[in-house]
Amino acid sequence: MTPTLDYLQRPSKLLPVWKKKVAASAALVVAVVGGTPAMAGADPGTPAPTPPAAPKTTIDADGTYAVGTEIVPGVYSTAGPIGEGACFWRRIGNPDGATLDNALTKKPQTVQIDPTDASFKTNGCQPWQLTDGAAPPPPSGLAPALAGLQLQAWMAQLNARAAASGQAPPP
Repeated sequence: MTPTLDYLQRPSKLLPVWKKKVAASAALVVAVVGGTPAMAGADPGTPAPTPPAAPKTTIDADGTYAVGTEIVPGVYSTAGPIGEGACFWRRIGNPDGATLDNALTKKPQTVQIDPTDASFKTNGCQPWQLTDGAAPPPPSGLAPALAGLQLQAWMAQLNARAAASGQAPPP
């Protein structure tokens, strides 16, 4: 007679084995669930996740920074380029990414970053600091558009004089 037939013929013999397996499984479940609070649920004493950091008032590395979330808007200044290089900065508009203002220089810089700017990009500059100062003054002399028109007029005069002397400008 095989053990299978014996258990089929006498179900009462199977009951003690079944009880042992159920008890062992229940102990395993209790050990796993009780042993790892994360699986059972959040522990009420666990602190809440930390909120995101507040926007910075110092820009100390090359990169592009979102205005309002990574840096606060305002007037920033830098001592100029790092070493013998050049300092590049760019204000980027929202939402099209157009350049609002930029510079590539070897001199100290001050720039007004407006709340409506999308981001500010810097490369090769010493750290930027938010200042309490006023916005930088407008460029002195002619505005860039007027300077472009003046240059165009000078080039037209030079080309006219070259043509009058028999020296046509290259095409």
